[in-house]
Amino acid sequence: MLLVMVVTLYPFLNTIAVSFNNGLDTIRGGIYLWPREWTLQNYVSVFQNPNLTQAAFVSVARTVVGTVVQLFCTAMLAYVLSRKEYMFNKLVTTLFVMTMYFSGGLIPGYMLIKQVGLLNSFWVYIIPGLIGVFNMIVIRTYIQGLSEGLIESAKMDGAGDFRIFMRIVLPLSKPVLATVALFIAVGQWNSWFDSMLYTAGNRNLTTLQYELMKLLSSATSQGGTVNVDSFKNVTNMVTPVSIRAAITVVTAMPIVLLYPFLQKYFVTGLTIGGVKE
Repeated sequence: MLLVMVVTLYPFLNTIAVSFNNGLDTIRGGIYLWPREWTLQNYVSVFQNPNLTQAAFVSVARTVVGTVVQLFCTAMLAYVLSRKEYMFNKLVTTLFVMTMYFSGGLIPGYMLIKQVGLLNSFWVYIIPGLIGVFNMIVIRTYIQGLSEGLIESAKMDGAGDFRIFMRIVLPLSKPVLATVALFIAVGQWNSWFDSMLYTAGNRNLTTLQYELMKLLSSATSQGGTVNVDSFKNVTNMVTPVSIRAAITVVTAMPIVLLYPFLQKYFVTGLTIGGVKE
């Protein structure tokens, strides 16, 4: 177990150390868990990109809005498909599962996004992925394990399905909802490919990850040398290795900081939601 922990943590700790170390000194090697020549120049070089502030706002917005909207819609569908009295339960579930194995293709998908008017729109980050099939199955399995007596009692008291869903099912499903929320948030935060495809024509809607990807590509262009034209006031302390390390830390840190708050729900939600007796 100790070996697994070391193998898992070392690359990340080493990346942090490299990100705070002088780039030219890093080339000499010998940087393991602690910087040898401390500097913030790597992060200064990254954040001097004029597009990062707006891109960071877009990434935060799509993560928050996308997580809330997708979690609610996915949970609502999961509740419907968990009800035995719904006569098309198995058929609808099968149709959704099929989408996990078969895709319409990149070009038809792009044409569809363009025809429905989502191109260069913020909602292109939200609507196409409104329902996550895997997440829906996990939540549905969890809901099926809830006491049927609670739902039946609520119906006898005159509560409708939506009220049961809001007042009973959602509060009792906090562990699995927190787990799925983490899945969705990580996916939204790390996504850059959809930004490149659908919002490249509007620089105000590109995400932080897309801008950092372009920055990294520029920093390591022309045979692995730094393209200094991509940065403002860059000193000779910056190298492709140090820039790559700083970008990795910038993109990973928000999720790393979020995880401890959801950790207590994570194992419980996956265990109960993923296994049906």
